[in-house]
Amino acid sequence: MDQVIRKIQLVAVAFILIATALAFLIEVNNMYIRQTVDLADLLLLFIYIEVIGMIRLFWESKSIRITYPLLIAITALARFIILQGKGVDPINLIYEASAILLIAIAILFLKMRKSKLLGLDRVKEGEDS
Repeated sequence: MDQVIRKIQLVAVAFILIATALAFLIEVNNMYIRQTVDLADLLLLFIYIEVIGMIRLFWESKSIRITYPLLIAITALARFIILQGKGVDPINLIYEASAILLIAIAILFLKMRKSKLLGLDRVKEGEDS
């Protein structure tokens, strides 16, 4: 049963890779047709690259580090803020910026949890790493 689930995961990841590559090419084609490159376009391409990097990591290690989806979320929120018009309620910008800050703090805590500086790198007996 474990092998069947593993094969389903690999097929799903291959599908995600193909879809991401296709979306990347479509976005590059749209920029070529419009003859302009906006910051929102670059951030979208960066999101695609991060997804491809996450797929590569999954393929190599058979696991996904939680920091990759968090980085993608920060980039997506930044793109969302950029795409909003000037008529948006300022409180929404505060909420979105707060979300970015919270995700950045979460990434910081995730990076620090194995820090030798804090002495958190020691694994207790019977604990999984």
